[in-house]
This record gives sequence, C-alpha cells and structure tokens, in this order.
Amino acid sequence: MRRTATAVAAASTLTLSLAACGALGVTGDSSEASPTKGNDVTVGLLLPETANTRYDKFDFPIIRNKVLELTDKQGRVVYQNADADASKQAAQLQQMIDDQVDVILLDAVDSHAIATGVQKAKDAGIPVIAYDRLAEGPIDAYVSFDNELVGEVQGRSLLEAMEAPDSSDKIVMMNGSPTDPNAKQFKAGALSELNGSVDIAKSYDTKDWKPENAQANMAQAIKSIGLNNIKGVYSANDGMAGGVIKALQAAGVTDLPPITGQDAELDAVQRIVSGEQYMSVYKSYPQEAESAAQMAVAKVQGKDIQFDSLTQNQVDSPTGKDIPALLVPVVALTQDNIKETVLADGIYELSEICTAEYKADCARIGLSK
Repeated sequence: MRRTATAVAAASTLTLSLAACGALGVTGDSSEASPTKGNDVTVGLLLPETANTRYDKFDFPIIRNKVLELTDKQGRVVYQNADADASKQAAQLQQMIDDQVDVILLDAVDSHAIATGVQKAKDAGIPVIAYDRLAEGPIDAYVSFDNELVGEVQGRSLLEAMEAPDSSDKIVMMNGSPTDPNAKQFKAGALSELNGSVDIAKSYDTKDWKPENAQANMAQAIKSIGLNNIKGVYSANDGMAGGVIKALQAAGVTDLPPITGQDAELDAVQRIVSGEQYMSVYKSYPQEAESAAQMAVAKVQGKDIQFDSLTQNQVDSPTGKDIPALLVPVVALTQDNIKETVLADGIYELSEICTAEYKADCARIGLSK
C-alpha cells in the first residue's frame, strides 16, 4: 500500500468524539441530504471473523449507532460476519447486492478473492468502502489505521523491551494471515525496525490469525531454536500472542521474553498488567468505525464536501490508484499508559481489567482505585 499521507502515533489518548470531523462539517443534519437519497439509508456491513472480539463488541454497534445518529434514526445497518470464510463472505456480498443496499462497508476476509464481488456491486451502482482491510476491485474509499506504522510501533517496542539487543539475539516473528493485506503491511513495518538489529530465527504467516495456529507454530519454533535462545517474540496481534504464551508456558518457560500484540483486547491488557505480554497496539475502533459510518452516509446522500473532508489521504491497491482514504493514528499500549488509553477512552472499566486474579498486579503498577 502506498501512502501519500501518513498518520502519526499519538503520544496521548485519542478522543472519541470526532470533534475534528465535526469541525470539517460532517454532521447528521438531514437538510443537507440530496433529493435522491434522504435519511432512509441502508448500510451493508461485512466483517471478516469472530476470533477477534473487536468486531462484535466495537465495530458493529458503533457503526450502527452512528448511522442512526446521522439519519435521525431512519437509517439501518445490515450486518453479516463471514467467520473467516472467503466464500461465505462472497455470498453475503452478493446477497446485499441482490437486496439493493445503498452502500457497503467491506472488511475483506481475502482482499484479492473479493474483487469480483466488489466489481458486481459497482456494476449495480452500490458504492463499496473498504473498512480496516484494503480490498481489491473498484472500491470508492478506504478507512483504516496506518498499518505499516502499526508494524513499526510493534518492532520498535520489541527492541526497546529487549534492552540494547545484539544482532545475534534470536526472535520469532508470528505474522498474520497471508490472505489479509494488513498482515503484509504490519510485517513490512516491523521488518523495517527489526532487520539488522536482531536475528529473526523463525518467521511464520499464521493461517486465519488463529491463536491455536500461532501456538502450534511457536511450539515448532521452540523445538528448532531452543527455549532459552528466544529473546523476544513479534506477534502481530493479541490473539496470537495468547497462543505464543501458551506454547512457551507449556515448554516450561519461567521468565517470558517480551511479546508484542495488537488490538488491546481485554485478555491482552490483563497480560500486560501481569507482565506476561509486553505491549499491544491500541487503535481507536470508535474513531475508525464512526468515520466509516460518516463516510458511508455522506457518500449515498451526495454530501461530497463532507466525504472529501474525511478522505484526505490516498492509498494504492493492486487494482486501484489514488484511492481516497482515512488513516487513523495508533498508540503503543504498555503498563505505563493503560490509564491514558483504554481507560480514558472508556473501552474498558477498571473493574474489568483489575479482576481478583489481577488485583495485586494492578496495585503494583498503580491501577488500583
């Protein structure tokens, strides 16, 4: 993915009110709607899988609520999840075309395989906005995070946690699914930091991002490299980090090496509190999801100024150039900034993180009430 404008990693918490977007004139004022489409907007939402809890917990409800807000409660969101099945998602996309939804937000299971369906939607006059993952085909816009920056943040954080690593220090890379274009970008960003600084002894592209596949890969790496020779693990997301930790613990590790992650899942935040996982990447799903809803509604209501104000970046896919895009910033989440990120933004309550099992750890790092 070529980036003509790059989001920067924020040092402090991201606000979820999208005040900046409001300042650009993106509102739910129905008087701005075009004569051809008012507030009776139907948004089709296609999400890729359920292994990552974010999609059902954050993305869908936030998008639904924002669409209702923007359309004076007259719009609706039709939601389907593909359960990591590209064929199932293709059928879901076709059904939305047949049902003549007004616009589709698409988070592709397989960005290449879905291109034919995207073309069918285009032929039917239905705009498709790629959400979170950059789908191929004639998409109208793209909203996501700066994925290479995510990898850079992960790689840089791992090196910092390893404390002056030597180029002979061995690490394992647990990358994401080979069918997910984001995984390739995370990997490229991480390699830009890791190459030459450490010895990448083993690297895996993990099928379907599944924790159990990461666990099996890590068990293989341990046998190949030797448990005591692994100085760090780059894990592209939190679910796989959990699988990596299980493999290390099953092998008898007593002092876990630094392990990265992404998505700030609750289990991962608790592992960060306890010291089992070094970091995650916190991405403001509310900001991404609300922006996607605004883009979708503005597109079908003909609010071109508002749509353009949201898509001031540009990216390239294998099938398209200069695609209008919004790239949302990211934050490295460690023990040091849990208060300023997931707690301040209301992603989790303190009581959800600091359960009885983690009460002592929370007190140790200053998270207790």
